[in-house]
Amino acid sequence: MATPDQPAAAAIELTSVMHALSDDARLAVVCELACGGERPCGSFDLGVSKATASHHFRVLREAGITETRVDGKRRLLSLRRDDLEARFPGLLSAVLQAAGDGAVRDRVPV
Repeated sequence: MATPDQPAAAAIELTSVMHALSDDARLAVVCELACGGERPCGSFDLGVSKATASHHFRVLREAGITETRVDGKRRLLSLRRDDLEARFPGLLSAVLQAAGDGAVRDRVPV
């Protein structure tokens, strides 16, 4: 299984990041990764079909928010926290804080 394409750190665009974070399911994935670290794609309970979950994972990866690592037959997701912080200082922390404060958390399926 080939490693999925993901943008280089310098190519991460703010508009793509903001678009990816605008969806409740994708925001839930980011929050879970921020709390628990790297996880297999199949371990997220987003309440959507596998195809829809795969779409959300692709949007996050292509925006540069997550990294997908292939381990045998599994795909493991992790946050690109350092890359995001280098490109947009404080953005990820602000998003996670807003989600944790309930501004977003009440809308996010867990």
